[in-house]
Amino acid sequence: MSSFQHTVGGETYRFDSLAEVMAKASPARSGDFLAGVAASNAGERVAAQMALADIPLKHFLTEALIPYEADEVTRLIIDSHDLAAFAPVSHLTVGGFRDWLLGDSADEASLRALAPGLTPEMAAAVSKIMRVQDLVLVAQKIRVVSRFRNTVGLRGRMSTRLQPNHPTDEPAGIAASILDGLLYGNGDAMIGINPATDSISSICDMLKMLDGIIQRYGIPTQACVLTHVTTSIEAINRGVPLDLVFQSIAGTEAANASFGVSLKILQEGYDAGLSLKRGTLGDNLMYFETGQGSALSAGAHHGLDQQTCETRAYAVARHFKPFLVNTVVGFIGPEYLYNGKQIIRAGLEDHFCGKLLGLPMGCDICYTNHAEADQDDMDVLLTLLGVAGINFIMGIPGSDDVMLNYQTTSFHDALYARQSLGLKPAPEFEAWLQRMGIFTQADGRPRMGNSLPPAFRQALAQLG
Repeated sequence: MSSFQHTVGGETYRFDSLAEVMAKASPARSGDFLAGVAASNAGERVAAQMALADIPLKHFLTEALIPYEADEVTRLIIDSHDLAAFAPVSHLTVGGFRDWLLGDSADEASLRALAPGLTPEMAAAVSKIMRVQDLVLVAQKIRVVSRFRNTVGLRGRMSTRLQPNHPTDEPAGIAASILDGLLYGNGDAMIGINPATDSISSICDMLKMLDGIIQRYGIPTQACVLTHVTTSIEAINRGVPLDLVFQSIAGTEAANASFGVSLKILQEGYDAGLSLKRGTLGDNLMYFETGQGSALSAGAHHGLDQQTCETRAYAVARHFKPFLVNTVVGFIGPEYLYNGKQIIRAGLEDHFCGKLLGLPMGCDICYTNHAEADQDDMDVLLTLLGVAGINFIMGIPGSDDVMLNYQTTSFHDALYARQSLGLKPAPEFEAWLQRMGIFTQADGRPRMGNSLPPAFRQALAQLG
């Protein structure tokens, strides 16, 4: 195990492992203080960042933060590493890598080629010594495109997950939210329900309802009910129409076990989804959700800081070629991200690291009601992520999820981001919106007013 040191203001700080220097280099956040791994003061944090900047990237291939023998995520990271892809930056330190990322050599093509050569720990390390503007600048260079029934992640476009949750899974309430969201141009990333109950019969009913809406209106999107992967497998075995396979994942084997999953179980879900052949443009069909603090909350962080654990989860996601990866950034609570400042920083870190590793990243720009945050903070993060080229955000009625009881982004927030930044929905979905009369042909904006577009009214009239 290596040790590192650096002197700041005449005081020398020593770090006894790569895990320690990584943790103490992290910008301050409540979860790392809770875990007892954070820097004790700003001087120690700066010393750790300076020490981290001097570490060669190659070192991350020789010192595993969690032993290879003890963790299947570590084994996946090491066994899947592409040395040839790593070669262009293999001579650099973490600090030199930051400089390279900010330079002209790091363009969209070179960053796409580099992704298989980077380990999550390399991505996490460089993010710790980057400013907010660095995280935005580099992320906007990267485009990760995924396809199922439409194309998400193209430059100049930002998609939304229409999240029509209902506290009792009432079909009429869910349908009303779906209609509301579609009329504001939401739902191209997917229409995805967090179910209030995990009963297999209820899950199957919701999947059938979503498929019926998509098929009846010819909507070029995909559906998901965010149930456990094993429940999705059972639904597939029952012949239920299922598009995207969902699972929450984390960055250690033990944390994933707390979710009731392993790489083997995820592979079974992936294979089951592929067997349905429901994608028309591509076969990216996994939907993963992550969040800083999940490993710590399960007591499965192995002494690592929460941002490094989060980035290790992206190795799991990358292995299954997902359609969407969603960092639910403020959902776990202020014990892990205390206030708006910490949530904003974490969201930008997650987006940067995920895209750097080749993932189609989105963000649930959110907070719980007991966090020191408000919608102004979320507006800041939404705007920064829009500039950074995020693949998708959430769209929820009034930004208040009535089932999960947290605050996130609304249908109107998506309109703000698209209109102020000149962004459009996925191309196939945009064409559908125009064909249905929801978006005008002239400027691609939703119609405003009380009357439904004629084509959409006609489609609704066919129900029942």
